[in-house]
This record gives sequence, C-alpha cells and structure tokens, in this order.
Amino acid sequence: MNLHTPEIDRHPSRDEAAEALQQLRAWATRATPAEIADLDPSLARLLPHTAEDSYPVLSRSYPHAFEVDAAYKDDLPDLQNGPSSLIRGARKPIQHVGISNFRLPIRFHSRDSGDLALETSVTGTVSLEAEKKGINMSRIMRSFYAHAEKTFSFEVIQAALDDYKADLESFDARIQMRFSYPVRVESLRSGLHGYQYYDIALELVELAGQRKKIVHLDYVYSSTCPCSLELSEHARRARGQLATPHSQRSVARISVEVKDGDCLWFEDVIDMARAAVPTETQVMVKREDEQAFAELNAANPIFVEDAARLFCAQLEADPRVGDFRIVASHQESLHSHDAVSILTEGDTFTCDSIDPRLFNTLYHVG
Repeated sequence: MNLHTPEIDRHPSRDEAAEALQQLRAWATRATPAEIADLDPSLARLLPHTAEDSYPVLSRSYPHAFEVDAAYKDDLPDLQNGPSSLIRGARKPIQHVGISNFRLPIRFHSRDSGDLALETSVTGTVSLEAEKKGINMSRIMRSFYAHAEKTFSFEVIQAALDDYKADLESFDARIQMRFSYPVRVESLRSGLHGYQYYDIALELVELAGQRKKIVHLDYVYSSTCPCSLELSEHARRARGQLATPHSQRSVARISVEVKDGDCLWFEDVIDMARAAVPTETQVMVKREDEQAFAELNAANPIFVEDAARLFCAQLEADPRVGDFRIVASHQESLHSHDAVSILTEGDTFTCDSIDPRLFNTLYHVG
C-alpha cells in the first residue's frame, strides 16, 4: 500500500519559515550548549547577543601531536581536482600551467672541470584539458626533487618530466632550468685569470608527443660600429682630428636545439659564440689587456646585422645543432635607443609575434 503525503513535498511559505525560525530561537534560548551542538551547532547563531567570534569555538593552539593517517588524508578537500562544474571562465584547454622560479641546488657536468653545484631556478608546466579544473602544483616540485640529487643531464630532466606528466595525467609538458654558469677565462695579454659568468637555461619541451632539447645562452660582448670607425679614421687623415669610434656592451641570446644522441657542452656553445664574435667583455684587465681589447674591437667592427649572421654561420657549421634562434641587442652609446636583430633557423623558434619586453631582458649589468 502506498502512502501519499503531499505536505512533505510542499515548499513552505515565507511566513511559515519565519514562524519556524521563531520557534527555533525560543527553543535555543532554553537549550544547553550541548543540546544545541547535538542538534546543529549553527543554531547557536540564533541566540540573541551572540558574538560572531564565539562560534565556532576553535582551538588556538597548534596541535603538535596531531598525525595525518590515510583516512584523514583521503577526506581532505581537493578543489583543483574537483569536477568540471567548478571551472570558472571559459572552458578552454590551457597550453601551460605550473610553477616558475622554484629554486634548488643542482649539480651539472662541465666539459673541463668536473661537476659544479649551482643554484638553479626551475620552471615546470604541463598542458591542461578543457574539462579539468586544475593541477596540483606541488606534484611538479615533488617530481623534480626525486631526481635533484643526480648530476643533471637531459636524460635526468626527461625522467623528471616523465614523472610529473604521469602524476598530472597531462599530454604536453615543459621543464626549464636557469642558472649562472662560471667559466675560468684568461686575460688577453697579461696572463691573469678570472671567472666569466654565463646566463644559461636548459629546456626540455614535449609537444604532441615530440620532445626537443634546447640550450639558451646569453653572450655578452663589445660591438664597435664600423661606420663610426671609418668616420673617426677619416677625421684623423683629413683634418688631423683625434676621434674615437663608438662601441657598446652588447648581448646575444643564442638558443639551440640539440640533436638526439649528441652531446653539446655549455662550453661548446660559448666557444661557438666566441669564435663568431671574439670581442667578449673581459674579467681581469691590466693596461696591456685594455690596449689589446681596443685593438681587438678595431679588428672586428660589427653592426647588429653582422653579429646575427656571424653567430648563425658558427651554429650552421656544427652538426650537433638543429634549429636555432639568435636575438642580438647592441645597447648604443651613440643613440638613446638600441639596435636589435632576430635570426631564426627551422620551425622550433618561428613566431609571428615577440614578447614586447623581450629586448629589455637582454640588459646585463654585471
């Protein structure tokens, strides 16, 4: 026999809700705190003159003895892995989401002097499907720490990328590590030695199932303007007028794809840059070195277009280098603006647009 109780499904009116609220308040006024807590702790707010901070009554002491067990952990809320109904904004895939400037010490192989431990800034990102709310950022860091004690090569970075791709169930991923790499260099004539520091980044990119290994290097050099050099020499010859050509600190950001199976040392990329444009800024300098540097600049005057093509010729000649990009900036001493150029080879670095602040990142202040 079926019983029909239409009153249960009926929505109460506002007047009926107000009457019920009045009855609850009357009951809560007479009830003990224990009775209120047993029925519903939120009823305490119905009492007159109840201060907002008196409910709920929370402990203000850190629970040092508290330990998390599996059941408690499983009960913790996880909004980032929540249902797609929690997505805010457009329900679109995100190409990269993750962490930037996660720092830790990493050991790197060097070509000439063993391993070096260097402070490293890590950026790790994965793709996010349109129907997923988000990712757990800490998984990227945990995956990286699992490999951080090893001396890093691209193979180790690939293992870390495999781990966090699996953890985060993502298709595409990227790891980038930035650090300042010291190389001991000799002065031009005096025989002094000092350390030149190079801004280097390693990048491993997986896109649509294809992986690419990329090395980025910032190479800092002096550029003497060929036009200014000729005009200065003309003033000397034609009028006996002392004149000096203008030159300036310049920076090239060289990005190269390393072909699979080949070992391309950081020092190899530095050597290629130095062979292309030998007027690298100096570390230790005595008078004979300063004179030598002036002579070296006069022997190698270059416009920014020349610099890009000279670097290009060196990279093209090395069979270990795949696609590459050269971004050069000559930070003018004659003008109040800079002279810049970008040269790319291959599809890896082809881009219709550039970051509006790209060239601002090329300033090196020592």
